[in-house]
Amino acid sequence: MKKSDKFVVSCQQCGLNALCIPYSLTHEEMDEVDGVVKRGKPLQRGENLFTTGTTFNSFYAIRSGAIKSYNIDENGEEHVIGFSLPGEILGLDAIDTAKHVSSAKALETTSICEIPYSQVETLSSKIHNLQAHMYRLLSREIREDQELQMLLGKKTAEEKIGTFLLNLSLRYEQRKLSSTLFRLPMARTDIGNYLGLAVETVSRVFTRLQCNGGIKVEGKEVEILDRRYLCEIAHSALPNP
Repeated sequence: MKKSDKFVVSCQQCGLNALCIPYSLTHEEMDEVDGVVKRGKPLQRGENLFTTGTTFNSFYAIRSGAIKSYNIDENGEEHVIGFSLPGEILGLDAIDTAKHVSSAKALETTSICEIPYSQVETLSSKIHNLQAHMYRLLSREIREDQELQMLLGKKTAEEKIGTFLLNLSLRYEQRKLSSTLFRLPMARTDIGNYLGLAVETVSRVFTRLQCNGGIKVEGKEVEILDRRYLCEIAHSALPNP
């Protein structure tokens, strides 16, 4: 092992591996997957992982940090289309055209695993569960896109932000992190852009939710004090504890 590699975490050692790759892989299959993964130096805040129109060669799994996906319209305005957290995979939407259809930027220092697509195709032909897992990832991306369209459709500002916070809570819980106390890696302007709200509206709703005892906000840290209240605001079923 090279000196520079001694702090590199393999797929088997990574606490997020169940989110990126199937549970049911054998140790030998996991080693094969691990052998194709590239782990470079972390992205710094504001650094692009890829940009719209660049050639698609790889998927990217987030080990730590957070990524903002966005597009730039013909007027040069940015449109945020999603936020990715540790254990989530970027780049699946580029398979069809072999070009990235959006850009991805680090919101903070972010560690990435790069998974070359050609290697995934080769491994999928040998490891059945890996291919099935890729289908599930694609299905999840389609579902999340549909949910976003509903989120941006007819909901009020409070409903949108309540839904947004509950979604983050669930995603942090899936990572075995606190579902009630977490940090928002994105700026209020990014949240507003994503939800189709003015940043002033985002700030007012956060303040209102806090005054009503639903959440506590300190800078970028949010604590959910009353999940039932948030679910009522978002018109969402109360998640299982």
